[in-house]
Amino acid sequence: MRKIAVFVDVQNIYYTTRDTYQRQFNYRLLWQELMAQGDIVVANAYAIQRSDDQQHKFQKALKHIGFNVKLKPYIQRSDGSAKGDWDVGITIDVMEAAAKEHIDTIVLLSGDGDFDLLLSHIKAEFNVNTQVYGVPNLTANSLINAADEYHKIEASLLLA
Repeated sequence: MRKIAVFVDVQNIYYTTRDTYQRQFNYRLLWQELMAQGDIVVANAYAIQRSDDQQHKFQKALKHIGFNVKLKPYIQRSDGSAKGDWDVGITIDVMEAAAKEHIDTIVLLSGDGDFDLLLSHIKAEFNVNTQVYGVPNLTANSLINAADEYHKIEASLLLA
């Protein structure tokens, strides 16, 4: 059975599906699709912590599906801008999973081109299959090209 590790850039998926489709991503359907490919041994969803009932319900739903939800505090800067980036944390966890868990497939949900080097590195270093799920036109070409498989997030992977 293939060992699969899943890493979700929650903010990226939330905003790209909302802005493109005005709908939310269906994490349960994704889980079912991936379970058909093998055994999910690592599943992390990276989100920003806000004290909001909708966020708590969403995080609880992710945990119920099987995700380990990792939270980082939402930081509001004095100039009005905000910070809440998980790129380094995702990178470390992907590297550790590839090195220590003997993963066959790494699945990344993000359109962020900053992850292209990560995918290229783990493919070369650990000989893992890499898959990316991202919204068309909002997923960096460099990320698509770095992945072994690119899955377009379209209506079939969204909540009704």
